[in-house]
Amino acid sequence: MAAISGDSVFSHICLGANDLDASTTFYDAVLAPLDIKNLGPFGDSIVLYGKDKPALLVLKPSNGEAPSGNGVTIGFAASSQAGVDAFHAAGLAVGGTCEGKPGPRNHLPDAYAAYLRDPAGSKVCAYTFASA
Repeated sequence: MAAISGDSVFSHICLGANDLDASTTFYDAVLAPLDIKNLGPFGDSIVLYGKDKPALLVLKPSNGEAPSGNGVTIGFAASSQAGVDAFHAAGLAVGGTCEGKPGPRNHLPDAYAAYLRDPAGSKVCAYTFASA
């Protein structure tokens, strides 16, 4: 398996959310420990997140149907194990569901991660490869 680099292959990612207020509360909480900011609304149905430019768009599906991401996981980079722990704790505090407690992941050297489901049911995680 190739080493994981800091270069992204994505221009952006969209996650559907019929309850944009609940999802904004969730993502504001879980992304803050990862230094990812709420960059504000884009119209009345999209909230933009990123470090210096929009990279994650949380939005109401344009067709009005429930979001469906079964089998999809969005992984966020954390700079430390403490960041992963904070991501997970923040998500649980605002109504996220635990999908994998913070801890080592044996499939890659030094992998440490935590998994959550957001209010719309999307699966997200935070990963670091930095040792404690």
